[in-house]
Amino acid sequence: MTPRPAGGSVATLTPEPGDYPRRMTALRVAFLGNDLWSVPPLEALVASDAVEVALVVTNPPRPAGRGSVLRSTAVAEAAGAAGLPLLETAGVRSGDGSAALTALAPDAIVVVAYGELLTPDVLDLPRLGCVNLHFSLLPRWRGAAPVQRAILEGDAITGVSVMLMDEGLDTGPVLATREEPIAPEDDAGGLGERLARIGGALLVETLPMLALGKVESVAQGHVAAVYAAKIPPEERVLDWTHSAAALDRLIRALAPGPGATTTFRGQRLKLLRATPHAPGGRSLSTEPTRGELQLGTDGGVRVGTGAGTLELLEVAPAGRKRMVAAAWARGARIEPGERLGS
Repeated sequence: MTPRPAGGSVATLTPEPGDYPRRMTALRVAFLGNDLWSVPPLEALVASDAVEVALVVTNPPRPAGRGSVLRSTAVAEAAGAAGLPLLETAGVRSGDGSAALTALAPDAIVVVAYGELLTPDVLDLPRLGCVNLHFSLLPRWRGAAPVQRAILEGDAITGVSVMLMDEGLDTGPVLATREEPIAPEDDAGGLGERLARIGGALLVETLPMLALGKVESVAQGHVAAVYAAKIPPEERVLDWTHSAAALDRLIRALAPGPGATTTFRGQRLKLLRATPHAPGGRSLSTEPTRGELQLGTDGGVRVGTGAGTLELLEVAPAGRKRMVAAAWARGARIEPGERLGS
């Protein structure tokens, strides 16, 4: 089981009668986020009567897709749909981002998948501090890719942490956590979306209790920290000497994007969903060798690995959209003995 934050258990956030004044003033918060997973927490805060989202800060529009058309972040689109004050800027350490936060003087700054370490002057600006929603059970998987690394490592349990930010990378004291199991079929997209919804609810519970002094922060055990570095391009390439189980974890950790890759007939092929089978688990007449493609009588597409076979379910050939693996195999007219990765 994935460890809880070291240093003690995190306080349970259950309000008692009399905790809330009859007319408790809504907390004025600035929200910082750039990712698709930042949107559910933002929407949860907007729906809460205890919180007023007074400003949303996100990156400026960037070129994307064919034609490099400028596209706003998902956070900007959500803020626009909700009619929230919005600032699209490259950061808040200086310039208009810093000026906007200083002028607002919010009760709290809420940060979700923003990607920028805050400077001391920003951290000290709100009276309640800067509150970060992180997609792991800290101190496990600090850093940029906690969801992906948890899947890749084969963790059975992950979760979300609400923490007070300091100058370090996800090193601040933890205010609250919530665990979530990782299902065998979870990919990063589905698990991250689920954690974003869970985290949004936890933020809504935590912020008012923080304002009332009802939350006990717990220092992280730094010795137990594990870092979740971004998965670089070379790590995204499937190595067919690895086991089917390990390859399946890599595929799920990188789906739906950027995708685990291999090659077929010299062209890149993304694998987006698969099922691992232990050696002999499919009752095949012959097990395919490492990287060898095998078409079953049921239309299934299997690949040999270092241990077991990997049944391909969804792929994306170079320049094409995601598709069912069996349809790809039929169209490619795979010959006996052809293999991936060569």
